Amino acid sequence: MRHRVGGKRAEKLLQFGEPMKLAHGKKNFHLTALPAGHILGSAMAWIESDGETLLYTGDFKLRPGLAAEPCEPRPADYLIMETTFGLPRYVFPPEPEVRRDLIQFCRDALAEGVTPVLLAYSLGKSQELLAGLHHADLPIAIHKETARLTRIYEHFGEKFPTYRIFDGQNATGAVLVMPPQAKRSTLFQHLDKVRTAVITGWAMDSSCRFRSGTDAAFALSDHADFPGLIEMVRQVNPKKVFTLHGFAAPFARVLREMGFDAHALSEADQFDLALGLQSISMA
Repeated sequence: MRHRVGGKRAEKLLQFGEPMKLAHGKKNFHLTALPAGHILGSAMAWIESDGETLLYTGDFKLRPGLAAEPCEPRPADYLIMETTFGLPRYVFPPEPEVRRDLIQFCRDALAEGVTPVLLAYSLGKSQELLAGLHHADLPIAIHKETARLTRIYEHFGEKFPTYRIFDGQNATGAVLVMPPQAKRSTLFQHLDKVRTAVITGWAMDSSCRFRSGTDAAFALSDHADFPGLIEMVRQVNPKKVFTLHGFAAPFARVLREMGFDAHALSEADQFDLALGLQSISMA
């Protein structure tokens, strides 16, 4: 956080699972940080007050990752959750299969004398990607911003394959990992023959590689897919659910159809009134 967000702040550092007593006005409550599985160190907030509990997920992923702590949800009376991929069509393929196909993409490009360029966010996604390349025996170059954040991961014990820092000239014969926005940089323009791939959960959309302007797209995400969102609700088993981000309203509607009291916070809900065999949608 200090690397990405400048300025001064008051900080309270919590170990996972360690309750902290806090107060707001005359109201006392306990806050416990739980691993979210999104990126290394990402946390959900589990709050206890007046005999009730609330879980705020932030970004999370239930699927086990290679470069983040496993997600550890707890039952709660209230659940506030992100719903980035909250439509049924977002069911990610098994990650080992995606990594296998991605490695083959890199090997094919290198065999043809082309530099494979993998576009991934410098924080979280790139480190998950690098961990997946650990035993692929591929030479790797990474963007300087990716390197700065990868070194922070390494400081906390994460292991990655050997890599060199991309300087605009040394990517030939290597797999290049860089942030998507760096594709517009002068360093990237110095490369000769390249084959690009974007690494994102939005690869589930057939239009993804065209929107990204890349040759390929691979569905590796540090967010929960639709089944993962449903599983989070089942594990928490709340009395009430509030949804945020992405497809918040459609996902809240799915939860209501499952019998949960669910409402979207980030967009207007749509409620259905069943009339015989038909229903009327009311915005």
